[in-house]
Formats: sequence, C-alpha cells, structure tokens
Amino acid sequence: MRSGVKSGGRLRRYAITAMALVAGLIVVGRITGFLVDWLWFSSIGYVGVFWTILSARALIFAAVFAVSACAVWLSGILAHRYARGLDTSRAEAAGPSDATELTGDVVELIAPRIPWRSSIACVAVVSGLVIAASEISCWDIALRFIYQVPVGERDPIFGRDISFYLFSLPAYVALKNLLLRLTFCSAIAAGAVYGLRGDIALERPPRTLSPAAITHGSALLGLFFAVKAWSWWLGRFLLLYGDNGVVVGASYTDVHVELPVLWMLVGLAATSSVALLINMRRRSYRLPAIVALLVFGSSFASAVVYPALFQRFYVKPSELRLETPYIEHNIALTRQAYGLAQIAVQPFKAGEELTLDSLQTNRATIDNIRLWDLQPLMDTYAQLQEIRTYYKFLSVDIDRYQLDAGYRQVMLSARELEPAMLPPNAQTWVNQHLIFTHGIGVVMSPVTEKSTEGLPSFYLRDIPPASQGGPAIREPRLYFSEGRQDYVIVTGNVAEFDYPKGVDNAYTTYSGRDGVTIGSMARRSLFAWQLDDPNILLSGYITDQSRILLHRNIQDRVRTIAPFLSLDHDPYVVASNGRLFWIQDTYTVSQWFPYSRPGFGDGANYIRNAVKVVVDAYNGTVDFYVSDPDDPLLRTYERIFPGLFKPLDAMPLELRQHIRYPEDLFLIQAQVYRAYHMDAPEVFYNREDLWQFPRELVGMDGGSAASTMPPYYTIMRLPGDARAEFILMLPMVPSQRENMIAWLAARCDPSGYGRLIVYTFPKDKLVYGPFQIEARIQQNTEISQQISLWNQMGSRVIRGHLVVVPIENSILYVSPLYLRAASGQLPELKRVIAAYGDRVVMEDSLGEALAALFKKSSQTASPAGGTANARAREALAHYDRAIERLKAGDWSGFGAELDNLRPLLEALGAGRSGGDQK
Repeated sequence: MRSGVKSGGRLRRYAITAMALVAGLIVVGRITGFLVDWLWFSSIGYVGVFWTILSARALIFAAVFAVSACAVWLSGILAHRYARGLDTSRAEAAGPSDATELTGDVVELIAPRIPWRSSIACVAVVSGLVIAASEISCWDIALRFIYQVPVGERDPIFGRDISFYLFSLPAYVALKNLLLRLTFCSAIAAGAVYGLRGDIALERPPRTLSPAAITHGSALLGLFFAVKAWSWWLGRFLLLYGDNGVVVGASYTDVHVELPVLWMLVGLAATSSVALLINMRRRSYRLPAIVALLVFGSSFASAVVYPALFQRFYVKPSELRLETPYIEHNIALTRQAYGLAQIAVQPFKAGEELTLDSLQTNRATIDNIRLWDLQPLMDTYAQLQEIRTYYKFLSVDIDRYQLDAGYRQVMLSARELEPAMLPPNAQTWVNQHLIFTHGIGVVMSPVTEKSTEGLPSFYLRDIPPASQGGPAIREPRLYFSEGRQDYVIVTGNVAEFDYPKGVDNAYTTYSGRDGVTIGSMARRSLFAWQLDDPNILLSGYITDQSRILLHRNIQDRVRTIAPFLSLDHDPYVVASNGRLFWIQDTYTVSQWFPYSRPGFGDGANYIRNAVKVVVDAYNGTVDFYVSDPDDPLLRTYERIFPGLFKPLDAMPLELRQHIRYPEDLFLIQAQVYRAYHMDAPEVFYNREDLWQFPRELVGMDGGSAASTMPPYYTIMRLPGDARAEFILMLPMVPSQRENMIAWLAARCDPSGYGRLIVYTFPKDKLVYGPFQIEARIQQNTEISQQISLWNQMGSRVIRGHLVVVPIENSILYVSPLYLRAASGQLPELKRVIAAYGDRVVMEDSLGEALAALFKKSSQTASPAGGTANARAREALAHYDRAIERLKAGDWSGFGAELDNLRPLLEALGAGRSGGDQK
C-alpha cells in the first residue's frame, strides 16, 4: 500500500514537472517572439506601432484576466464558504459501502478530500487565462473606442452620430458578451461547488436546494438579467443591421414593433434583476424559476412570434407603402458606406458614327487596347525570360508609363527568386539562406504590340534588365517581393549570387538599409531558437556585420506592421527613378455601418481605400500614404498611431504617377452599384433596373466557357475630355439580358484620381453586349472555319478576353486569339478579332482588323465609289497612318495601310480617266 502511494506521488511529481516544462517553453517562446518582433520593428523605424499594439494587448489581457479570475474565484469561494457541507466525520468513518448507503452518491467520499481553496484558485486562474486569451483580439476595438473621431453624419432612426456605430457599439457589444461569459463561468464554478458539497441534490427525491445555493443562484441570475437588460438596450441599435429581404437595416416592423418590444424587455429584465436580488433574503427557489420563465417566454412571444405575425399580416399586404422611407435610408447609407454617392452619371449616345478619321483622332486609345491577357503573357514570359529554373514570374501587373513612344499602357512582371526550384542537391541551407537571396529585374511589354511570330515586344528584358524604349533600371535587385520568402542573412563572409553571366556568375553584397544585426552570440541564439534553425548559431559564415532580413513577402510585411488594414489581393511593381518599388493598396473596413448592405468579406458593409503602401524592393522600407483623408476609421488610426501615416503629397511625384484605382474595391463597388444605382424606392423595391456583370467566352476553343467579365485597366479618352487617361472600367448589362446598358469607370491618374463615372445608354436602343458579340463571332463562318482548321493541325486556339472600347460616343469590341502547340507552353498572339455594330472581322493585327472593319463600314455606309473628294481625303488619311506606322516600326500596320490605300488610288485614277474621256 505504501509503495502504491509512493508511486502515485512520483507520477504526480512527473506530471507537475512536465506541465511546468511545457509552461516554461510557452513562456520562453512568447518572450523570444516578443524580442524578435521588437528588434525587427526597431530596425524598420516602427517601434512605436509595436509598443502601442503590444501595450493594448497586454492591458486587455491583464484586465480581463484579473476580472475573470477574481469573478470565478469569488463565486467559487463564496459557494465553498456558505455551503452547508457534508457530515465529514461520518463520511470519513464509514467504509465505501456504508458511505454509499448513507447518501447513495460516491461524491460524499470525494468531497471531504478535495483541497477546496487551492482547487477553486486553480479553476479561477485557468478560466481567467482562457477568457483573457480569447479577448486579446479586441485590442483594435478598444483603441478605436478610446480614440474615435466624429463622422459628422447621423443615423435616421436614433439621430446618433455614425461614429457611435463604428466605434462605440462594437465595444459595448464585446463588453456585454464578456460579462455574459463571466456570469456563466461564475455560475458553473458555484454550481460545481454546491453540487459536490451536497447543497444541490437533483438526482433522486427529495430534490433540494440549500438556502445558500438559492441565495447565490439568485444573485447570479439577477446579475445575468441586469446584463441582459443592457443587451436588449443595445439590441435597439442592432436593428439597424437587420435584413428582411426588402430592407437592409431597420424596417417598418423593427421600428414600430421590435423597438417597443425591446424597451419592454429592458424593463422586464431590470425588474426581474431587482426581484432576484430581493430573493436573496427570501430564498425562494420558485421565484427564480418563475422569473426566468416569464422573461424568456415573453422574449420569445413578443420578440419572435408577434413581429413575424405583424410583418406577415399587416406589413406584407402594404409593403411598398410602409417600407418606402426605410428603403430610402437603406439606399442612401449603403451608397455612403461604399463611396457610391459621388458617382457621376452621364449619358452615352452609343451611336455608330466611327470612321477611320475618328479612330485617328483617338489614336491614344487605339494604341493602348490590350491584346495580351495575363495568363498567356505570363506563360510567354516564363518561356522567354525566366532564364534559369530558379527564377519565377508570379504575376503580371498592368500600369502606364510616359515613354519615348508616348503615354503607354504596359504589362510588367518581376523576376523573383524561387529557391525551391534549385536542383535538389543544391537546396542546402547555405544556398537558400546566404547565397540565393534575391530576384532580379522586371520584364515589360506594351499591351498591343507583337512580333511577327506573335510574341510580345519588350520594353525591358533580360538580366540585368536591358531597356528598349522602357525606363532605365539602375538597381534591379528584389530582396522583397510577392513570393513565399524565407529569411536570408546578408553581409556575411560569403558572396551572394546576383545573376548568371555566361559560363560564370555575377556576385554581390547587400548594401541596403534593412536587416536586424545578428553578429553577437546572444542574438544568434535568439534567432536560432525563434526560427527553429540551429544553423544560425552554428554557421561559420555569419560575422559581426551580418544582418537577417525578415518578412520579405510584401503582404506579410505590410500586414505585420499594420494588422488593422485589409490588403488588396494584387500588389504591383513599379519602376521609378531607376529603382523598383511595390505599391500595395490597403483598405479600412467595418461591419458596423448602419443601414448598409453587407457586400464582401465576413459581413463587412463599409470600405475605403484609405492607404497606399510603398515598399522599396531593395531597401525594404515601408511608407504608408493617406489616399482618403476623410475616412473616419483612418483618422482614428492616425490618432492611435501618430507618425505612421504620411500625406499622399509626400509620396515622390514619379511614384504618384503610378497609383491606380484598386481592382478589388472597384469590383465591390460595382457589385453593390448593380442594385443601388436605383435611387427611387419603388424602382428599387421592384428591382426594375437591376444590372449584372456581362459574360464572355474565355479559354481553349471547343472548351471555351462563359465566365463573368472582370474589370480591366485601359488608356482612353473619356467622352468630352481633351486627353487620354488611365482608367479602370467594367461594362454592365440588364438582369437576365445580354445587351449593354452602361459602363462604369474609375479614374486613376493623379489629376482625377478616385472619381467614378457611370455612362448610361439609351434604354430605347439596342446596344450589343459582350456575350452577344461573342455569339456573332461564333456565328461568323470565316472565323469558325479558321479556328476549326487550326485545332485540327495540332494547335490549340485560346480565346482571349473581349475588351469593350468606348470611343467618343461609340463602342468598339476587340478580342485577341492565341495559338499554342498541343505539346507546347508558348502561346502566340496570331489574330485579332474586332467588332463594330453588326460587323465582325479577324485579321493578323489590330491595325489590319480596324482597317478591314471600317473599310467594310465605309463601303456599306457610302454610295459605291463615293465622291472623288471623299476618296481623296480617305486616301490621304491612309497615307498619313502608313507613315506613322513606318516611323513606329510597325511593318504589318504599314503594309495594311498601303493595302487599304491602293484601291482608293485606283478608284481615283479610274474616275480621272472617265472624266478625261468625257
């Protein structure tokens, strides 16, 4: 028996030792993580942000832990103190069978041996730790509550400033949930003590509750109903986030039924709370049961059943009339939440008046029609420009540059290092963390041009980057980029691989600003522990000057510094002043804007593109520039993190020329605007003018699938404007129809940045939509026969995206067509399809397609032969364009213009001969 006791004691000691060891490792991990983060934030100049967030998290943890642990401990210790307890002398003197015979419950054998005070303390500490850990994530809510700024707009129901909903209400709801959780945990702790002490006997008759248990239960239930009264008071404001299928926000039923019911429940819960506190002296177990039944029964009947019946039998028959003012609130505040209220609406005639002369006038638009789709171009880049297996193009970005050729839309991609693509025997720790440290350069090509082989022309290419009309790159190295970047150690006594150079390699040493010094043994040990990599400690290549580069992925870097910002999916690379930068669009979002329809993410219903983040690809410096200074969320964050944000004017001018309206935001806004462009309540209610995104055919021919047309960037001259500019646009079609009804544009150039315009078409006129043009392309016998022939000859035809090109007051459609060998990975741009009105052509190049399209147009629109003066003007226009194409080196376009010029000259010659004969 004694050996068994010793064995049990050893097991307890082992268990305690193991738990202490695990706890110690957790604490050490937290401390080392804190030290590494502190060193990293200090190295990049944002240590103030680190301390603000850490302090907020620590204070919330400490406060919640203290309150939670004290509440659970107090509830448990009071239950232990006032429980009537067991007859411990009888239980200890009796054998197991006797004790069971006395009470019928084995608990009577266990309870006297429980160290109550220490057990309650342990439960309180564990409960406090669990609750506090779950509340750490509320640091953002707490700081926004403390530093909130007024919005200056009020909600239409309660008349409160919108800031109450964005900042105060989330904090109140979080606090209410915490109090309910604490009440529940305190009740569990007290109930467990009373149950084990025999004060609660519910298993078999006589079922009893001790006076102490009734008193304690009444106090906890009274506290619960007090919190519940506050919860129902807050519930009044939560009505502004409802959705009954007609109105998002408070509806007629909410305002006229739910709101009075909630006030009634507040009073009922408060009265019940007082009654239960009085019951602490009367100690009746019936009163808590009656009160609970009354409150929850009333809640179900008045807050669930009655509103549903009222909605069905009173509101539904007169829904439009009754809900009209609430629909107006929904429309106005949703448009405000998504930045749609400032959209300018302009009519678009959508005529068919384009000629070759008008195309010449809009040369900037024609020269920037995008023929290269992202995936075919990335496949082509991979085959032509990756150079080595360990380089990788991860994405293709679209931007615009002022080049020698003019204002040009370009596509570019960063050549990133992919260490996983090194040969297996070369994937050593030294190679992956010390030698192969960075990517190099970008490739850049115009969106429209192609070679005679159907491959992209290049403004930037090769390693190191060679410019052929593109911007010069003096520092092409990419230590920070989009890929999955592990840490690297630089400035050691081993040279870094720079780029392949013939049979040899070029090497370099990092001289940028980034990095945490790890030369000392203490720091090497710290990072070896934190990164779980003993090589950092053991390597002989690390010197006193060595630095470690962390968070090298662009989005990870930005998210680590500013976790309160939401990130756009596509950071894009910019070549500026001889260097490479990344621009990352970020958003402030909220789920708490009243009367606004949730449109994205986890129920979020408010968004602003508040910050443009610029990351130096070599130095790793991160700068946050304010792009929407009126955003209340951002103004609050500026108060929380002073010095973090800079005004947009502080961004270097050359970089500012490359900011663009983010595609994610535009897509969200367009999605919401489909319904919320209707500002008349009756039209909105009936969904009479609901819009949709158009469909298009994309993919391998024969396997082409209909997909939703995405937004796309282009350079064009907006109707009525004097100059072409970079915009993001998306056509719209009516619900359940394919004809085009409007197109939405976002201006990207700095002079008009952020302005949204929707151009609406006449509703009494048919304007072909993208999918209708796709159908006409499919029905064109010449095009379908040619595609079938290619597919039978071992090639695969890839249908590119259809591009809608508004020119003046007309719509032109252009779609690229690629060929790829069945066993190859190199798509070639072989044909361009153009459509205008009811005419469709397919030619080798865009110039030839437009020439053929409008040659047919002129032949159809003019009498045969036309006047000599008209033919002369057209011939002169072809001649001028031929000279322009020749100067630009576009031989195919030059030839097409000459081909178009010949019949006009022949017709003029024939006319002159006829005149002479007369």
